[in-house]
Amino acid sequence: MGLTFKKLHPHFVGEASPIELRRVHDPETLAAIRAGMDEYAVCVFRDQPFTDDEHLGFAQRLDGALHTKLGSAAIQKNRFGNEALGDISNLGADGEILKSDDRRRAYSLGNRLWHTDASFQDPPGRYSMLHAKVIPPAGADTEYADMRAAWDALPAATRAQIDGLRVHHSIAYSRQTLGFDFSKDEEEALKGAIHPLVRTIPRSGRRTLYVASHASRIIDWPVPEGRLMLRDLMEHATQRQFVYRHSWRVGDLVIWDNRCTMHRATPFEDARYRRELRRVTTLDML
Repeated sequence: MGLTFKKLHPHFVGEASPIELRRVHDPETLAAIRAGMDEYAVCVFRDQPFTDDEHLGFAQRLDGALHTKLGSAAIQKNRFGNEALGDISNLGADGEILKSDDRRRAYSLGNRLWHTDASFQDPPGRYSMLHAKVIPPAGADTEYADMRAAWDALPAATRAQIDGLRVHHSIAYSRQTLGFDFSKDEEEALKGAIHPLVRTIPRSGRRTLYVASHASRIIDWPVPEGRLMLRDLMEHATQRQFVYRHSWRVGDLVIWDNRCTMHRATPFEDARYRRELRRVTTLDML
């Protein structure tokens, strides 16, 4: 029997039937996963016993080039020695829980803002693949918003007004909204990128909003008006009917399409409990 998906939300998110992704090399199964991503935008795969190398290998087989210019690289060294392997944890280089006043913890708090991975670079991120290694006993869920459904639900007049606009995305901007201070060298490394506000996903043909906390301004609009529009669109897109909340289990691999979703972390007792996940993100080269 081939790969199937069970829908977990009225608009999006599919949970895959049992499969061991590290052993998937055949074109037919990889194509079925891509088709699932086109339909659901977020796909949940349970019980994945990945090593880090297997995680990286699967990502390359599924979607090619990997994102290596992580925003966090501007302020801290990757503890795995591989910038393609994102360290989504509350741990330092020594493997110990970060102190509450640690600068690296302050930076990571930005993950609680609604965002889409690597929109602050060109090319931006396409698929992110997050693998759960250690999960705290409570909290630390991840929420996802379907930006395709959000676009579909906009009034026709708003769709006409924003279609064709371009937006500057900057991770320095999003972190600064929380009061994080960058050095001049760090800001220089995080200049940002410009992308369309409304995108079309090539294989599915669906239209989608492309906004996030990294979205700093609308090009050719006065900054205040542009930021108000971006805020209105994000408030619209994160209404509960567009949002799925994922409660992690050890071994989960969740893949999401950054072109048509936003996501955010939720709080947990991060000074008390360990949380350790690995993220690999592919580049949207089309």
